[in-house]
Amino acid sequence: MSMVLLRLKPLLVFSFISIFLLNSVSVWANEKPATSKEEASFNVTETILEHIKDDHSWHLWGHTTIALPVILYSPQGFEIFSSALLLDEHHEPVLYQGKNNYQLKEGKVKIVNAAGALDVNANKKLWDFSITKNVASLFISVIIILLLVLTAARAYKKTGVASAPKGVQSFLEPIVLFVRDEIALPNIGAKRYAKFMPFLLTIFFLILTNNFLGLIPLFPGGANVSGNIAFTMTLAVCVFIVVNLNSNKNYWEHIFWMPGMHWSMKLFLAPIELIGVFNKPISLMIRLFANITAGHILVLSLVCLIFIFKTVYAAAVAVPFVIFIFLIELLVAFLQAYIFTMLTAMYIGMSAEEGHHDHHDHAQKELAHH
Repeated sequence: MSMVLLRLKPLLVFSFISIFLLNSVSVWANEKPATSKEEASFNVTETILEHIKDDHSWHLWGHTTIALPVILYSPQGFEIFSSALLLDEHHEPVLYQGKNNYQLKEGKVKIVNAAGALDVNANKKLWDFSITKNVASLFISVIIILLLVLTAARAYKKTGVASAPKGVQSFLEPIVLFVRDEIALPNIGAKRYAKFMPFLLTIFFLILTNNFLGLIPLFPGGANVSGNIAFTMTLAVCVFIVVNLNSNKNYWEHIFWMPGMHWSMKLFLAPIELIGVFNKPISLMIRLFANITAGHILVLSLVCLIFIFKTVYAAAVAVPFVIFIFLIELLVAFLQAYIFTMLTAMYIGMSAEEGHHDHHDHAQKELAHH
């Protein structure tokens, strides 16, 4: 079986890249024919941002899109309607009259007056709970993870852990063992790692699945979930809570009153160490967001070269570079999930690390017991 997969691997990679390139070209090929003025005003920045930002609809091909539900709350109450009502047949924003007048402004649903101008006071009281493309993709990734994990769990329940893994088991088991042996055990320790394995595996699989889905141009892929700052911020906040809730006295002592130093240096280092408590999750948030977004921008920029120069020679240069960068993005998708999970495990291990005196007392108790 493994030999068959090794032989099919080049074919699968080639097919994956071909689908990506064909879909990338079809996105522009199915747009309205450009006049000379439109061609002169081709905006690379606007084109790239349209493909990496969140949206209230999910583009499939050409002018075919999936309209997603818009869920709003205002002083007039909840209101749910299709995002298709906010666009005309040319996908241009139009005014929708519900309990308020709504219109898309820079990709976000806003309350406007009859003339289409923003109602600033009304928008301050507007809460948007819409199922956007990123939210829908996040639901899909959760469903995929649950199906894989529950299928593997059901197989283990039938055959036990002693038998050789098959099917989904053979796919998940090496990843779980990798997270345990290469991330959790070295950074948290043998005594405490099991407690945090569900959290670390959830983070790893969630980031990895969304990274790979973001590289697939066709539905259900194409959403830039890991490149959304709200997603990475939520993960960072979860890490911040887990790390600090499981910290011990030794951890906080090293932050507010560094042992083994003069009291003046302790006062100097305390605010720096306290800032570091917040800097760690912030760095996790920005690192994942920036690396994933930068990869998408780079690939789209290379594709845009074809439409800027409008010559086959540009395509001959751009396409090989796109394939090369896309292969690197496959590595980055795994690498970013690994780095985020590893740093999370490292922060957990640092917060729960025993001090020298605590470790000595524990050893004395063990000797006395024996």
